[in-house]
Amino acid sequence: MELTDLSRKLGISEASKPLIRKAEELRRLCDVRFDSSLIGVGEVCKSIICLEIAASRLQAMFDRQAAIRVSGMSEKAYIRSSNALQNCLGVKTKLDVRELGIQFGCVRLIPFVQKGLSAYKERFLAALPASRRATTDFSRPVFTAVAFYLSAKKHKLKVDKLKLIELCGTSESEFTSVSTSMIDLCFDSFGISREKKAPSHVKGNRELLDALPEKRRRDDDDDDDLSDDSSVDGNGVEHPSSYQRHKQMKKLDYEEWKSSVVSSNKRAKIDVSERRRKQAQLSFVKESPKAVVLDAS
Repeated sequence: MELTDLSRKLGISEASKPLIRKAEELRRLCDVRFDSSLIGVGEVCKSIICLEIAASRLQAMFDRQAAIRVSGMSEKAYIRSSNALQNCLGVKTKLDVRELGIQFGCVRLIPFVQKGLSAYKERFLAALPASRRATTDFSRPVFTAVAFYLSAKKHKLKVDKLKLIELCGTSESEFTSVSTSMIDLCFDSFGISREKKAPSHVKGNRELLDALPEKRRRDDDDDDDLSDDSSVDGNGVEHPSSYQRHKQMKKLDYEEWKSSVVSSNKRAKIDVSERRRKQAQLSFVKESPKAVVLDAS
């Protein structure tokens, strides 16, 4: 299939002729250097991957999901074929932290990403044996993309995760595994604390917590709850909070329900005992046998 037809299916406009020419050049280079069928890449998939590489080189938009759909391959197989083809061509996707910061409008994240990446590399290499340290490759763009995403998440900035995955040319599962590794080794740089303070220690918005007592979380017992957070007026009279009143009302409702259930059970037992009756004894009157008179004739 011609690259022009494939580009039309992928939504690439006809005006982007430099992109198609670059893709044709890459495809001819593939045919000269190696046989793509030996690495499991078909002709259609090879042409689509060349279009994607050309789009990344010219910084043009490229819909990877549409490419996967047209290629007829799964996402993992497509990414594996793309990585193999790029390695054979000697072409690797590179991501620069500064370019990412400008593209996503998060320039202030650049020093945090660089610091976190350097710390991750040092700690990751320290955990490896000496024989494997020389072969470890941190030049892959997935590390830069994950560090940028985690830094944005830590600083509460919104970044399109799917777009980052497409830019670095990886799969979502690999992106997640690298994210887990970075958080484990560099929690101080990329981790997010998920500890929540108890409502009893929160000073701000106290009236909101009192207005919704069922939403509050208590770690103490019920007896302790009834003795906390009470207010004292000018006359020295202690007034319970709305949460305490709510607990007291629930306790009173429970006691009323319990007493009604107990009383109904008692009434049921009395009714059953009254309904029990003894079986009446039947007395049959025995009739005396009639005398039979015999005539002697």
